[in-house]
Amino acid sequence: MSIKVSGVLEKVRKEKPVVHHLTNWVTIYDCANIVKVFGASPVMAHAQEEAGDMVKLASALVLNIGTLTVDFVHSMKVAAKGANMKGIPVVLDVCGAGATKLRDDKSLELLDVAKVDIIKGNASEVARIAGENVYTKGVDAAKVNKDLVYVAKSLAAKRACTVVITGKEDIVTDGSRVFTVKNGHDIMGCVVGTGCMAASVIGTFAAVERDLVLAAACGLACFEAASEIAAASSGGPGTFKGKMYDAVFNLDGETADKMSKIAVSE
Repeated sequence: MSIKVSGVLEKVRKEKPVVHHLTNWVTIYDCANIVKVFGASPVMAHAQEEAGDMVKLASALVLNIGTLTVDFVHSMKVAAKGANMKGIPVVLDVCGAGATKLRDDKSLELLDVAKVDIIKGNASEVARIAGENVYTKGVDAAKVNKDLVYVAKSLAAKRACTVVITGKEDIVTDGSRVFTVKNGHDIMGCVVGTGCMAASVIGTFAAVERDLVLAAACGLACFEAASEIAAASSGGPGTFKGKMYDAVFNLDGETADKMSKIAVSE
């Protein structure tokens, strides 16, 4: 089965969806910028007094617990409930889950009080949320001695959502279908924020494509194909980051389709 990513990429650029974020303070600029260069419109409204109102203007909501506080998570709950009422997709990046009890507890709280449509994280973060006895190295993935496809499918079935595990090969599943994205470059791991940006990209594509497995896979393939283009001419992490924004901005549908590496299985 061949997946054409250009159709979803073109919808992003045509519809220019608003993507509301309550996200990681360390990477908030990068998340806003990657959404913008894809052609969408980012907004970052964290105050609980307006989070519910702002989400009414959005086509997707991205939550990221990378720099969580109890008050911040309360704002996330307000925004998520508003997104549920509007019927737009909610993406939760369980950044750092498995590192501390607070992160584990608040991730599960968010999943329990509102409908989360896409859970995204690295291998150990997602495995922890799935109930596995694993630990995360801060916000970096730790080794998981489990079949990651099984972990992702089980969590997707339990939570009735799409699950994304990012890594050398990204896994995207709704508990039945499994898409594996094999794009990307090792230098992405040398730049703070590429994981958070991936969540924002997923939210951007989910804002225009109702098939959330397809949306997440296409978003990751485009983002990571652009990163491959940028890495080919960069001298290191510093120049790579700027070139990555340029590569995303200039990515055309034909190139995206030609470069995307998405495998589909059941």
